[in-house]
Amino acid sequence: MSQQGDRPATTDDWWGRLYDESARDTGPAGTPDDTIDDRFDSAADTLGGGDDVPSTRTYGHAVDAIAVDDDEDDAGDDEDEGVGPATRPSAWWESRGGRPVTRTPAPAPEPAPAPEPSVPTPAPVAPAPLTPRPRAPWEPPPAAFDPTDPAADPTPPPPPAPAAPRDPRAADPRPPAPAPPPPPPAPAPAARISHVGDSPPTYEAEPTALPAADAEELDQLVADTVLDGARYGTYTLRAASLRGDSARYRGEPRRDALLTARFGAGPGALVLVAVATGARATEGAHLSAADACRWIGGAVGRSHSRLAEDIRAGRRGDLKSGLHRLTDRTYGKLRARAAELGRDPEEYTASLRCLLLSADPDCRTRVFFGVGGGGLFRLRDGAWQDLEPLVPEPSEMRGAPVVGYGSVPTGGHAATEQTPDGDRLTMDLEITKAPGPLVEEPVPPPPEPFRFRASVARPGDTLLLTSVGLAEPLRGVPALGDELAARWADGEPPGLAAYLADVALRAKGYADDRTAVGVWEA
Repeated sequence: MSQQGDRPATTDDWWGRLYDESARDTGPAGTPDDTIDDRFDSAADTLGGGDDVPSTRTYGHAVDAIAVDDDEDDAGDDEDEGVGPATRPSAWWESRGGRPVTRTPAPAPEPAPAPEPSVPTPAPVAPAPLTPRPRAPWEPPPAAFDPTDPAADPTPPPPPAPAAPRDPRAADPRPPAPAPPPPPPAPAPAARISHVGDSPPTYEAEPTALPAADAEELDQLVADTVLDGARYGTYTLRAASLRGDSARYRGEPRRDALLTARFGAGPGALVLVAVATGARATEGAHLSAADACRWIGGAVGRSHSRLAEDIRAGRRGDLKSGLHRLTDRTYGKLRARAAELGRDPEEYTASLRCLLLSADPDCRTRVFFGVGGGGLFRLRDGAWQDLEPLVPEPSEMRGAPVVGYGSVPTGGHAATEQTPDGDRLTMDLEITKAPGPLVEEPVPPPPEPFRFRASVARPGDTLLLTSVGLAEPLRGVPALGDELAARWADGEPPGLAAYLADVALRAKGYADDRTAVGVWEA
């Protein structure tokens, strides 16, 4: 072969060394597959190696290898000086920043010794499957790169730039979603007023001063407010007594007294509610009121069986005469107590109003009796009715004397009476008297006439018995009655706290104690 220019052969002439007859022939490859890598290794062994021959290093798994040129950095410097080994064109994987993945050739197997004829040759054992090597960070995904595609780029695309934060003040180009319709407003509860009229009352609504107390007579103290209630048969009972605004301001005791008592048990039981008010501007008025309630309660309790039977049987005449006698005896005791205290009977007295209620569910008869001022009202079909019995005229209050109980006229003494003919009659006829009240002298009549009323309740009725402190504003301030009628219009009895708030509804100009007994019919 021509040497192309007749250049003298040197030891560095790789072409001459390759075809020199003295060089050892490499022979066929030791493996059945004759690849480019095998040819390259064979040529390198023939030349004897050197620094100018690239070396093959193995990284990672034994199956794969990365071809690295140790003189890659130095080669650039040699090219600038015009010396060094000739450079080869960059492969496609080097210009794109990748690397070739090749298989390391397996070493040539040593010739196996000839098998003996008597020993059979063992069957080849299949190699164990190799565990796949994890992909390095710089390696592209296998399915994402195609070397035959000139537009393929193994470099992963840069991550998308984060979206700029939205200015909350900027207007949203999208139309706003329609807001759901608001729920219907709940009905506002009715306002609870504390007073009626154009202006509030003069005094404060809450207690300010306590009554004076005596260390030796603490049992004579009365509370500012008393509240009670019960339910029997077909009715519900509510009772409250509270000190008036004027007494709270001045530190005076409550002149109203309240007694609720049940006598007997079962359907034959009898419920008594007594309300008494001491005389105004008198010392110990609260004591006389308490005595009146206690003594009428004792008299009714001792006769409760007969009274309950008369109420259920509807014997109004017997009830009126019997309760009249019990009331007269109570006032007789008040006069006797005034004499013990050395006080005038008109000072140590009280007005008295009572209700008798049967516990029998089949009995709806409600009996009222008493002496003195106050009120008896009924709320029926949303309207108030004044049930206060009419007071007879003074000219009609005279009558025949009652043996042992005095005469009927108010303020008179029953020692003597005159007939139409002018004859004077005397009570002392030397007649043996039956056991009567504790006082031996004839009992004087009460300061006012006896009142009695028996009525049959209807379902839904509300009966209201009051002292003077609430009866006067109910009659004088229509707005007060209208407000109570509105609060009790549903016919359901209020709770104790609500009932107390209703009774305490104030009106300007009315500052006395208030006591009220309400009976709600089912």
